[in-house]
Amino acid sequence: MAVTLAASSGAATAATAQQERMKTCNADAAAKSLKGDERKAFMSTCLSDKAAAQPAKPVTAQQEKMKKCNAEAAGKTGEDRKAFMSSCLKG
Repeated sequence: MAVTLAASSGAATAATAQQERMKTCNADAAAKSLKGDERKAFMSTCLSDKAAAQPAKPVTAQQEKMKKCNAEAAGKTGEDRKAFMSSCLKG
């Protein structure tokens, strides 16, 4: 029973996101006065735009630390780099 409820609420959320995208794309197409094949092509591109559909995930503190340590370890290799990275990521 709980599985059915969770699945249906997830589907409702996905449908809502798709509906919002459809609403936005329709408004954009209307603002550009698109008709016929031109509108169809625009809507297809607009609705399938995955980058706009999913916002970028914020970088975590651990990812920032890894980026900083990697930059500092640029000239190091082998065991020297491994030891440096270990201490850098812990500190």
